[in-house]
Amino acid sequence: MKHWVGIAALCIAVGACEQATPRRHDYLVDGIDVSHYQSRVNWQQVAEQHIDFAFVKATEGATHLDSLFCRNWLEMKEAGIKRGAYHFFRPTVSPLEQADNFTRSVEIQLGDLPPVLDVEVMDGVSKERLINGVRTWLYYAEIRYGVKPIIYTNIKFYNKILAGHFNDYPMWVARYGFRKPTLACGRDWHFWQYGSQGKLKGVAGNVDLNVFNGSPEDLEALCLSPRQLILTDVADF
Repeated sequence: MKHWVGIAALCIAVGACEQATPRRHDYLVDGIDVSHYQSRVNWQQVAEQHIDFAFVKATEGATHLDSLFCRNWLEMKEAGIKRGAYHFFRPTVSPLEQADNFTRSVEIQLGDLPPVLDVEVMDGVSKERLINGVRTWLYYAEIRYGVKPIIYTNIKFYNKILAGHFNDYPMWVARYGFRKPTLACGRDWHFWQYGSQGKLKGVAGNVDLNVFNGSPEDLEALCLSPRQLILTDVADF
């Protein structure tokens, strides 16, 4: 009996320590990222809470499409939120097949954020193979959309694996806590995912919280422009 009481007390204590991530107020532009794990999101409610941008999971590997991507992608735009879509990269799967999965599933329009490649697992491959695969996916997506994709990763993975590579691509980095992320080689970041326990009306459960390292005008400048749309049309032709 004492054993079970001890486990129950420990569970209560752990639960009590899990606090919601407070929103930061030292950046001008706030955002979130979601997938089907958040279930259906009320994007109008989210927009009313000064959320300026959002990233949503679109694809993974060579065949997977997130079950709520299409709904999220449409409703984010209707709510007036700057939207971006991301692909979860699987290093053991052909990068060309993965890029094809993403580009077949995601239509990026004027004012949307660039495509995002989520790179955070090795899946047992070598560093060289990972880097080459990421480079292939990025190149394919850049040709397709006419804009350099954003790379998402966590700070440890960047400093250990990606540092020194892809310096001309926008960086979105995860580092939970109050202290700002510091990337190896003096690399700057564009987006910072600073917590995973965010609470917002319109989102069931927890949601990742992000900030953009710049002004609203800077965010707009990062989005797809009319010139890039022309390049995209030429690539399609």
